[in-house]
Amino acid sequence: MTGTLVLAGTPIGDIADAPPRLLAELEGADVVAAEDTRRLRGLTRALGVHTTGRVVSYFEGNESARTPELVEALAGGARVLLVTDAGMPSVSDPGYRLVAAAVEAGIKVTAVPGPSAVLTALALSGLPVDRFCFEGFLPRKAGERLGRLKEVAAERRTLVYFEAPHRLDDTLDAMAEVFGAERRAAVCRELTKTYEEVKRGPLAELAAWAKDGVRGEITVVVEGAPETGPEELDAAELVRRVRVREEAGERRKEAIAAVAAEAGLPKREVFDAVVAAKNAS
Repeated sequence: MTGTLVLAGTPIGDIADAPPRLLAELEGADVVAAEDTRRLRGLTRALGVHTTGRVVSYFEGNESARTPELVEALAGGARVLLVTDAGMPSVSDPGYRLVAAAVEAGIKVTAVPGPSAVLTALALSGLPVDRFCFEGFLPRKAGERLGRLKEVAAERRTLVYFEAPHRLDDTLDAMAEVFGAERRAAVCRELTKTYEEVKRGPLAELAAWAKDGVRGEITVVVEGAPETGPEELDAAELVRRVRVREEAGERRKEAIAAVAAEAGLPKREVFDAVVAAKNAS
């Protein structure tokens, strides 16, 4: 008989959030694959449990090489527990390759549901939660970051991002530029930890707040694009959207066509607005 791959959520802050099943799986797994074995030792000490199975590291640097070894163990009947430093495996953390390989090999995959920074931030944001999409981490380079943001500029679902604290102000500036300064958002930091904070407001206001520096693990939730009709987009807004796309690397002709499609307007109308703005300046 083949074994079972278990994906287990771990606390994102408060150790008391660990689900009871996590303790049982840690004690009973034949193999525990951990993103950081030192963090795993800290977790088991805090939970008062002892792992009896073999402990191996499974992180971005060795994920490709380690996956076949773990699939072989699973094929041999082992119960393999996969944990990351915080939250659910595979969600911006190692896990996807192993799950895909296990499924391909016909091995059972199950999960121990646990804390998730994505869902926690979404629930605390005060923004619509009926429809949302998770965008993970944005690219570090400014041009690539703008390009990724403009891809979802017209997205009407609530957007959720992870971000490093030292890049937060630049990211919020870029979001204000692409999505609009008044688009509502929430910056959630240190969720479930001692210094948990949720800062809500327009993107421009949050960007200004972040200039002083923000510490901790960050999740950003952004309101989706409003339901707008052609009459709601004035010439200045059309020109702004074209400029954002050009700065992200698009040619003007392509940017005009894309903005016209988003706004439901003839390309000529957007072109005329761009020309008029250029002549005025």
